[in-house]
Amino acid sequence: MYRNLFVPLDGGPLTDKAMTESLKLARQLGAGVVGFVAEPEAPLPSVNTRLDEYYDKVERHTVVTDTHARLLLTRFELLAAEAQVPFKALHVTSDRIEESIVEEAERSEADMIVMVTHGRSTVGEWIYGSHTKKVLSLSRLPLLVLH
Repeated sequence: MYRNLFVPLDGGPLTDKAMTESLKLARQLGAGVVGFVAEPEAPLPSVNTRLDEYYDKVERHTVVTDTHARLLLTRFELLAAEAQVPFKALHVTSDRIEESIVEEAERSEADMIVMVTHGRSTVGEWIYGSHTKKVLSLSRLPLLVLH
């Protein structure tokens, strides 16, 4: 049975759906939810960048991404408390988003990953890529895809 659902969030237009639907499912199953946000690492400096400017950029990037992750996970945590679903928040910094999802889901002893997808056409996937398809190819865990 599924007791621990792993729900990656990105803050996009489908984030609310990921939160509400995963909490409905968790409540029906008597499961807990792990909310997960992977934020990108700061970009590397260019050739002409001064070190003090670069460190300022990295600091600003860290503040912005940490704040974004904290806001998403706090909102999810409040919804989980309202739904009376056990909740744990995780946040990592990584440029390997899909790999991070799979690694952290396994580390969290998740039984299932719950993700939303935009359902793009073949051309849209070619241009923008698909995190969901990549996670599906990397993970041994069941993946529930919401559209």
